[in-house]
Amino acid sequence: MCELLGMSANVPTDICFSFTGLMQRGGKTGPHRDGWGITFYEGKGFRTFKDPSPSFDSRIAELVQNYPIKSCAVVSHIRQANRGGVNLENTHPFTRELWGQYWTFAHNGQLTGYDQLETGRFKPVGETDSEKAFCWLLNQLDARFPEIPQDCDAMFALVAECCDTLRQLGVYNMLLSNGEYVLTYCSNNLHWITRRAPFGKASLIDEDVTIDFQQETTPNDVVTVIATQPLTNDERWHKMGVGEFSVFHLGEPVYSRVLESDTSGEKKK
Repeated sequence: MCELLGMSANVPTDICFSFTGLMQRGGKTGPHRDGWGITFYEGKGFRTFKDPSPSFDSRIAELVQNYPIKSCAVVSHIRQANRGGVNLENTHPFTRELWGQYWTFAHNGQLTGYDQLETGRFKPVGETDSEKAFCWLLNQLDARFPEIPQDCDAMFALVAECCDTLRQLGVYNMLLSNGEYVLTYCSNNLHWITRRAPFGKASLIDEDVTIDFQQETTPNDVVTVIATQPLTNDERWHKMGVGEFSVFHLGEPVYSRVLESDTSGEKKK
């Protein structure tokens, strides 16, 4: 399967350290050789870099690794193809406009029966189950909220319900962002960590790189990183539960929904 990487921060922050770890898993320390992509939000706009080649030896990935683009919201993905050919149009993340905002999506997992999903005006360009699921999700939001919703919690609740529906089709771990919020959903593997003062050092699992965050931050910085698997071996990452949905804004969690199992089945908390 693929791997995800996301970031939410309260000040424009570069993701070079985490991306350095992720790109090694794209064909060197991991099997995800079928392309990679990353989207940085800057105000209402965004920059996306994609390459259907393995990330560990991609010259474009090397550029991103060494060029400290600063952003408050980032979505990234390395691909192990299971639906659709290895080419640029099937490379995550995918971006579409809704309510005058750019929404970016990346998915880790594999779905079945997705051909029946109605996508309305949001048409997939490639062949992946992921892009079809993204278009369906946006169509559900557009149908419920023809204009930009004033009640963000109602919108978050609908996204969570849609994610539950998609999880019934298979493995569905997700990152979704409009540049302000970073929305996350866990089917089986998704972890996050929030770094804030007092900052310390951290070492990557996949590359011999250590960083002292105290030298790179101010005391007021708050940065949350979301990844399929932890990227560092000396920090405490939080593993999300099955069906857990969380939203981050400026590095802080602002909405969460957890499913717990009991004798009567799943319930919301």
